[in-house]
Amino acid sequence: MAFDANCSMPAYTFDCLVFIGRFQPAHLGHLAVIREALKQARQVIVLVGSAWQARSLRNPWRFEERQAMIRSGFDDDDNQRLEITPLLDALYNDDVWVRDVQRKVRDLAAPNCSRLPRIGLIGASRGQSSYYLALFPQWESVSVPLVEGISASQIRERLFRSTSSADEYLSTGAYHDLSPGVVDSVSDFCQGDAYSQLLEEQKLLEQYHHAWAQAPYPPIFVTVNAVVVQSGHVLLVQRNAAPGKGLFALPGGFINPHERLLDACMRELRERLRLKVPEPVLKGSLRGQRLFDEPHRSWRGRTLAEAFYFALRPDQQLPRLKPAKGGDHARWVALADLEPDSLFEDHFFIIQNFLGLPADFGT
Repeated sequence: MAFDANCSMPAYTFDCLVFIGRFQPAHLGHLAVIREALKQARQVIVLVGSAWQARSLRNPWRFEERQAMIRSGFDDDDNQRLEITPLLDALYNDDVWVRDVQRKVRDLAAPNCSRLPRIGLIGASRGQSSYYLALFPQWESVSVPLVEGISASQIRERLFRSTSSADEYLSTGAYHDLSPGVVDSVSDFCQGDAYSQLLEEQKLLEQYHHAWAQAPYPPIFVTVNAVVVQSGHVLLVQRNAAPGKGLFALPGGFINPHERLLDACMRELRERLRLKVPEPVLKGSLRGQRLFDEPHRSWRGRTLAEAFYFALRPDQQLPRLKPAKGGDHARWVALADLEPDSLFEDHFFIIQNFLGLPADFGT
């Protein structure tokens, strides 16, 4: 979108309005916010979060699919004024995430303007928007009334828990909270392998929850993960079953009832991966540990992960590995080859936290 040198605004209150969301999927409530933004601003920047994460029940659609959903709700003229760009989460570092948002908006908002553009942050009037506003006090706040009765999480729940086929479910008109273009996108998605794999994960999740249904309180699980790095490589296992079939994951697992956290981590490396590094050497390479507790980090529910960072001394050869217990394939992966959408759950962000990788690393 070209701006004149003086950035005159005869018809708009703002030079730019910013709308941040995950759009999983993009529903009529999201589109209503964008339409209001187009009324008030010459340019609208839509930042799509969780853009490079692997598909999951919480994030079924990739960035390109969500971008197409959003654009399908607007005509060519409106789409000319829309900038839709991906945003990588930084789950355990708000400062990194805020810097990424600031840089994207700075680079996209009125680049030819001879004065500072007037920028606002727009969103539905609910708690999540207030959280964003607290992180960007330099931008004005624009609240849009919440469209009642529309929830992306409920849409996903209906889609993946339907007892009939997805096409039949969509054709019933139950998806009155989606635009026709988005209904078409969702219908196409439900014909593919990704949908079938997520349905399998949903069935496993329901079985998991059923097993804990009689517990007096919602269970909280405690796990350990190992971030083992040597000579620019990190030790990962490739999952051979749902959830996250085909994705890479950090070595780890559940702790035993009478086990300390570090002992559980060492056990997983010894038994699961059979890592050929003496235990005293491994313990001597421990450089840090941290609890990772993002509420939505795991598919199974509230799961805390204590991660341990081991930095092995550089060597001409990486330590040998034997096939991982359970059939998962263990391998050393070069840091330059890490991609957020190839890692399970929040494991990319755990690695990012210990190694200080930038927010756009691997994208």
